[in-house]
Amino acid sequence: MILAASVDIPILSDIVIILGLSIFVILLFRKLKIPPIIGFLITGIIAGPYGFQLIDATEGVKVFAEIGVILLLFIIGIEFSIKSLISIKKAVFLGGSVQVIGTILLVSLIALNTGFDLNAAIFLGFLFSLSSTAIVLKLIQDKGETTTPHGKTILAILIFQDIIVVPMMLFTPLLAGQGENIWTEILMMLLKAALLIAFVLVSARYIVPWLFYQIAKTKSKELFILVIVLICFSIAWLSSSLGLSLALGAFLAGLIVSESEYSHQAASNILPFHELFTSFFFVSIGMLLDIFFVADHFLIILGLMVATMVAKTIIATFSGAVLGYPGRTSYRIGFSLFQVGEFAFILSTVGITYGLISDLTYQYFLSVSLFTMGFTPYIISISPKLADFLSSNKLATTIGSHTQKMFFSFPENVEESEELADEELENHIIIIGFGLNGQNVAKAAKSAGIPYVICEMNPDTIKKYKALGEPIHFGDAIQAEVLKSLGVHKAKVVVIAISDPLATKRIVTQIRVISNTIHVIVRTRFITETEENLRLGADEVIPEEFETSVEIFTRVLNQYFIPQKRIKEFVRNIRADNYEMLRGVIKRNPMMKLTEEFPNLTTACYEIERENSQITGKPIAETNIRHNFGVTVIGIKRDGELNTQIGPETTPILGDVIFVFGKPEDLEHFYEKISIQ
Repeated sequence: MILAASVDIPILSDIVIILGLSIFVILLFRKLKIPPIIGFLITGIIAGPYGFQLIDATEGVKVFAEIGVILLLFIIGIEFSIKSLISIKKAVFLGGSVQVIGTILLVSLIALNTGFDLNAAIFLGFLFSLSSTAIVLKLIQDKGETTTPHGKTILAILIFQDIIVVPMMLFTPLLAGQGENIWTEILMMLLKAALLIAFVLVSARYIVPWLFYQIAKTKSKELFILVIVLICFSIAWLSSSLGLSLALGAFLAGLIVSESEYSHQAASNILPFHELFTSFFFVSIGMLLDIFFVADHFLIILGLMVATMVAKTIIATFSGAVLGYPGRTSYRIGFSLFQVGEFAFILSTVGITYGLISDLTYQYFLSVSLFTMGFTPYIISISPKLADFLSSNKLATTIGSHTQKMFFSFPENVEESEELADEELENHIIIIGFGLNGQNVAKAAKSAGIPYVICEMNPDTIKKYKALGEPIHFGDAIQAEVLKSLGVHKAKVVVIAISDPLATKRIVTQIRVISNTIHVIVRTRFITETEENLRLGADEVIPEEFETSVEIFTRVLNQYFIPQKRIKEFVRNIRADNYEMLRGVIKRNPMMKLTEEFPNLTTACYEIERENSQITGKPIAETNIRHNFGVTVIGIKRDGELNTQIGPETTPILGDVIFVFGKPEDLEHFYEKISIQ
């Protein structure tokens, strides 16, 4: 035991240093309102080999970092689904191809004109075409934007990058003049990828749901967690063994779990591990930065960083435009993918091995990459405002619209919809955003016979529902021309059901510029957005987080037998007060008093297992159950038939299932009299 206690574990001291230093740095940065990701990067710089050299086992930290990336992609996969992935296949292959190929071409052209040979220039294009999956997806996930149009497209392009990095690695020896049988290797890679995808589909459909069902029956939390971790790491390992990336395998593992009804529990169990190990990833990235090299070449690095950010933003924005998205969404895609990613670091080491880039070029590349990563949280946080500004710029809007017309044929243009609205629609509903909420509004309107028109920005959604006969039109409702084309001046109600808070506010403002009489209903995700939307002119704001709470509580009140009229009045008061009761400290409100005059009553049903002269064999009028036991008989089930017409002559007998109503303690006492103890 003494010998065991004296064993030195280097990684243990490194973990203590990283976590302790991270806490101090992030607490400081929190007060300065600096994103936590920057804090982890700074922690890595301080503790790394180019800082105070506090960490010895950097390889161990890198292993933890890999685990962090695996868990991050696993969580993203769980939040997604195979159906969702199939729905963005166009964005994966078309958007991803445009972004990667466009970046390679532009970087190669610049490199050729600055002294690099063709092969080295193409390899540099490979490096700069990749963006940071770990950083970008974490930020989007934290902001709750993974299901928005720009969020889905960003994810799609990053998935394509994770796939394309493997062919890039296979091409690298060929660029260095040392590759053999490259096409055979690519063919084998495609075959392996096809086998992996087939395995994922079969697992998601048959194996994993059955496995989770068996585990859930054991009611063992430990076993459930073990199975989740096993699925995550085994698929990641399988993917890596086939020559594909660990991150791609982890994402596919998440997709497998997402298809089962146990996905939410799986995500909640794995989340704490994901947060911990992801922090090691950002720390490990910070360790790579040579601060002395940066100090000596600061101006050159700064210039290269700005050029990289601008060039990649333009190309990624162009990718969004090619997919048919309006300017605002395309700009947000661009402002999220401007950095150089972590997989480029792995690829760069392959390039050094084959002599495609020098150590000096590698240091420049590394410094630029880390600085673009560091700026990512700031740019993404202000991207809605930047996109808003650019989408209102006439020159940018004109360029974007011409780009879209070159690559995407709209299901129906604005002029056609304007003619339709002017001639046919009046007192109609305008539905802005055709996600789940928008679709439900449309179903209700159709059922009620109320005319409606839909405004949507996702080309695939438009194509799908246009074919189903829905009156859906492409357009960005922020623009006054689009609102006018939908007949906003003649409509009775506008329902805004989109996931972008900033865009929602601008749409409300634009509607009020055109019309002061139309009734505007806004759906928001959070209560904090309510007051601002009301101030801008919305008539009603429905926050999802509190509406769910209200609905739950109405069900609770039903169980306390509160009259429906009083429940409706209670809910009306909550909504009229902008959910103030649910937002802050609760104050006594006589209007809200509901239950004090009502006793704690509930219902129960019991089987009469033994005779009792006070209960069975005699009419209720004689036994007087209510007076003797404090419970009221409200139903009796006998021979499979339920009788709720309980009168003085009703006679309970042995074997009946009796339904009673009263206080819990009275019900318990009553049960003791008819049950076999």
